[in-house]
Amino acid sequence: MHNPPLIGITSARRIDPNGGWPYIETYAKNVAAIEKAGGLPVLISPELQESTLKAIFERLDGVLIPGGGDVNPSFYLTDPQAELINVDDERDRLEVIFAQWAVENDVPILGICRGAQVLNVALGGTLVQDIPSQLPTTLQHDFPRHIPRRHRAHTVNVDENSYLARYLGQSKVNVNSLHHQAIQQPAPQVRVVAKAPDGVIEAIEIPERR
Repeated sequence: MHNPPLIGITSARRIDPNGGWPYIETYAKNVAAIEKAGGLPVLISPELQESTLKAIFERLDGVLIPGGGDVNPSFYLTDPQAELINVDDERDRLEVIFAQWAVENDVPILGICRGAQVLNVALGGTLVQDIPSQLPTTLQHDFPRHIPRRHRAHTVNVDENSYLARYLGQSKVNVNSLHHQAIQQPAPQVRVVAKAPDGVIEAIEIPERR
């Protein structure tokens, strides 16, 4: 009998504004997408001890690190250089550990937006903390909330020899854009496979890993 793959989804810690109670959250669409693809989504809390996280990881068949707030610059040994948004140290710790474990053990991992940035940081890379104030570009990468999330902001050029290009079936795509941070220095293990027209890194892969 075929066992559906267990896919771990990292979560963020939030505080209920009414009662002050902590809770965890993630994007419902990611959970639904994994189920639709035949997987079993497993929500992973940043509140757990490392030994418990390790026990969970060892049962997983894949890891998804979703989008979210900014990574604390201390995780890539840099001081804050710009205004940071929704920094969550416990989530950073969780995702950096899971990214490192996944790469070390060749467990399939997908990082979406912030998730790709976390993967780069976990492997020794750095981030641009604020694109508008730190990069000489006129291309807008972050849009106000009243702009529809499906708004196509710019094109992305994808390396034809990448997994991403094979999945997309093309090497140039129009994308929405909702980030003010980006990968700055790629980690040694990382291969850059997609960039915006202004050179901002939009996607990475790790050769010989899933």
